[in-house]
Amino acid sequence: MNVERIFDELGHFNRYQACLYFAVVFQAIACGIHYLASVFLVDTPNFVCSPPGNITDILYGNLTASSLEDILPVFKSGTGPLVVRTAEGEQWELSRCRCALRTSPRDFAYDFDGNKTVKACDDNFVFDHTEIQQSIVTEWDLVCEKEWLAKLCQPTFMLGVLIGALVFGDIADRVGRVRILMITSLGQFVFGVAVAFSGNYYFFVFLRFLLAMVSSGYLVVVFVYVTEFTGIRVRTWTSMHVHAAFAVGIMVVALTGYLVRVWWIYQIILSLCTSPFLLFCWKFPETPFYLMAKGRCKDAQTLLDAIARFNGLECRLRADELLEPEKRENGRALLEQGADELPAQTDKKLSILDLFGSWRMAGRTCTVWAIWFIGSFGYYVFSLGSVNLGGNQYINLFLAGAVELPSYLVGCYAMDRIGRKNTCAPALLLAGVACMLIIVVPSDIEALVIVLSMTGKFAIAIAFGLIYLYTCELYPTIIRSLAVGSGSMMCRVGSVVAPFCVYLADVWTFLPQLIVGILAFIIGVLTLLLPETLGKPLTTTLGEAEALGSKKKDGLEMNQCESKA
Repeated sequence: MNVERIFDELGHFNRYQACLYFAVVFQAIACGIHYLASVFLVDTPNFVCSPPGNITDILYGNLTASSLEDILPVFKSGTGPLVVRTAEGEQWELSRCRCALRTSPRDFAYDFDGNKTVKACDDNFVFDHTEIQQSIVTEWDLVCEKEWLAKLCQPTFMLGVLIGALVFGDIADRVGRVRILMITSLGQFVFGVAVAFSGNYYFFVFLRFLLAMVSSGYLVVVFVYVTEFTGIRVRTWTSMHVHAAFAVGIMVVALTGYLVRVWWIYQIILSLCTSPFLLFCWKFPETPFYLMAKGRCKDAQTLLDAIARFNGLECRLRADELLEPEKRENGRALLEQGADELPAQTDKKLSILDLFGSWRMAGRTCTVWAIWFIGSFGYYVFSLGSVNLGGNQYINLFLAGAVELPSYLVGCYAMDRIGRKNTCAPALLLAGVACMLIIVVPSDIEALVIVLSMTGKFAIAIAFGLIYLYTCELYPTIIRSLAVGSGSMMCRVGSVVAPFCVYLADVWTFLPQLIVGILAFIIGVLTLLLPETLGKPLTTTLGEAEALGSKKKDGLEMNQCESKA
């Protein structure tokens, strides 16, 4: 089956493919939105325990006030308590997770050496609403002993991403790409809006888990969809720039978070951003690759005629002819030869162990897995951690998304000019160097810290974007799908671990950057040991095939890479 002839006849990226491409990529924006929405959903403002009784006076160092709302914007945890006096004459020392009642104070002063009665806050907190009017943290008091519940939101979402990619990727091969695109798009809208009306924390997490599954499912299938509708001449660019739509979603999150400070309104607006897609996604055609694979020649011919008419061309292709096997010079069909060779091809069922068939292959596999891991791990550490860099957190997140757009342009250009390895390795090394420089730069120079962080995000995005294609090209055909599938699993492991790494900033501000920097630098050096692929998949030599226990030779097939989900 030589379906690639379609693009030679009807155009690799003509009007029909371009319109379809930008339409389906538009919905990929929603994936970027939901993946990063938790940055502001779980934002924790300044807070202290709420004392019993009405407050009349407040002391904080040399500052005085009459209400907690006036003093909370300047209150810093770890610098000392707030001292308040109530209408009943009691004096309390308030900190974030406990309060202390002074015993028989003589006067109202900040320092006190007498006895105190310490007690827990009992879920009575006062939050600073200057920047954040309402988040799930303020809604359900997810602070102090409940803080871990707020921090669990993003890892559980990423677990849903992992499961969704596995489930919907498999179903798409069974029922078709278009049905999954429609189901997951509708699911993103329904679950996204439902999250806003969840009512309690556990239902909120459950709905976000379902939202993660459908978002991941869409992102996986849309990569397959666009690559099966575009020709090989532009396939690198079209697949890489699906990531750009994801980056636009991050920018939408930053803009919406800045304009809307109530979490459930924020969630509804984000879920409505790409809802117009639902009005026309049901008109999308199935891909020619899928129709041909299922033997639906009549539907395939109708699609080819429609593409030709829209592109202003005459369709000279016959779908049934594309399914006919090529003839050998001696007149014997390849199909017959394939039937003769079938027992030899199926002598051994390939497994993931075949990726470690030799020392050279084992080293290659470990390095590729490491690139998948650091690509996803670093990508989400830079993205989620951007709000903690200092300065305006909304601008930081917006820049973290915006810097990706030129990174994919540079990545595509560099891959074509200097190769995959010579693009991936310097990108990882640059990310590692940027992380190390963030640590040594004085913390009061916030602008330089932000610039270095954006440089690291720019570099890691290049490596993360190209590893999908690079993996396809590094392995012989008979184990290529195993390599891509196992690599994508490492990618998702990285995305699950990344939020926990971001939380290590509570231990030391620069610990996340240190971890990413060391890993990126080491893996960047290891990448230099990989072979260059010259922009095309490696073919399976007879020796490689026999080493894997199979006599199967390289065929004409296209293996699709999955997304950053």
